[in-house]
Amino acid sequence: MPIALAASAGSGTSSSQPLLDLAAGQIRRAGDGWHTVLRIGVVDHRVWSKEPPVIGASYVAELPFDDDFDARAYAARRLWRAMNGRAPGPAFHQLSKQRRERLSAAIRALDARTAGGSYRMIAEGLFGKKRIPERAWKTHDLRNRTVRLVQGGLALVRGGYRKLLRPRHRDK
Repeated sequence: MPIALAASAGSGTSSSQPLLDLAAGQIRRAGDGWHTVLRIGVVDHRVWSKEPPVIGASYVAELPFDDDFDARAYAARRLWRAMNGRAPGPAFHQLSKQRRERLSAAIRALDARTAGGSYRMIAEGLFGKKRIPERAWKTHDLRNRTVRLVQGGLALVRGGYRKLLRPRHRDK
C-alpha cells in the first residue's frame, strides 16, 4: 500500500522527515502523480505524491480516514522507523504459502486461457499430463479446479487484487 506524501512547507522541525536519497530509489510518473520505491535496508517502501519528489525537501504523510487507514498508518510507521534507523517491524499481514501458490496458479491459468489455451491444456500445464484423464474430463475434479483458477485470475485482474492489500477482518 503506497503512502501518500506531501512536501512540508514547515521549518524543518523534527515532525517532518527528509525523504531519503531518491537517486537510489525508483521514481515513476503516472497519471495520478509520482510513485517512488525507496529501499531502506532490505525493505522496499512505496510512496506516492502529487508533485515530483524534491531531494532535500521535508515530507509528511497524509492518511485519509478511509477503509485503508489501518494499512496506511502501519506503512507510514514502518517507513518512519526505517528512516530513523530502527527496525521497521513485520509486514502488515502475510499471505500463507498456500494462498500465494493459489494466486500464482490463478494468474498462470488466466494467462494461458487468454493466450487461447483450453482448460485441458491449462490443467496439463498446472497439474501434469499424467493426472489428466483421457475420458471423463468434463466431470473431472481437475477440470473444475482449472475453471475456478481461471475465474479467480479474472477476478484479480478486475480489481480483486486490492483485497490482497487488506487483512481479513473477523468482524466483517
